[in-house]
Amino acid sequence: MKEVLVFKTSINSKRKVKVLKPDLNRLVANKGYWNFDLEDCDNILRVETHMVTATSITSLLNNHGFFCEELY
Repeated sequence: MKEVLVFKTSINSKRKVKVLKPDLNRLVANKGYWNFDLEDCDNILRVETHMVTATSITSLLNNHGFFCEELY
């Protein structure tokens, strides 16, 4: 069963999503799916996964200079 992780981010444009796309694809690989809701005021990132942890996603975005906080 896949887990759905939801994050508030500072990603507010398709250009920024494009920067992260290769790393997010590599992180979730064939084990999941991710998408951004840039129309939401919190610029939501949703990740459906079996294997990826919230910490690894937060670290990935932080390492690229973006804010990322898991929502519970």
